[in-house]
Amino acid sequence: MGNMGIGSKIKKHREEKSLTQEKLAREANISLSYLYKLEKGNNNPTFDVIKRIADVLNISLDSLR
Repeated sequence: MGNMGIGSKIKKHREEKSLTQEKLAREANISLSYLYKLEKGNNNPTFDVIKRIADVLNISLDSLR
């Protein structure tokens, strides 16, 4: 994924899993607006948030590096 930011990587994996932003946000226990901003590159997530998102997407943390 080269030069992609973490938000773009989250979006890519989310779309590959056919998850809506609403479903990912709900299952990761974050707000929809936070996820939206994160995918746009406007927020820097904490490790805890990254871990929850990776768990919901069923991917390794390394996939988001």
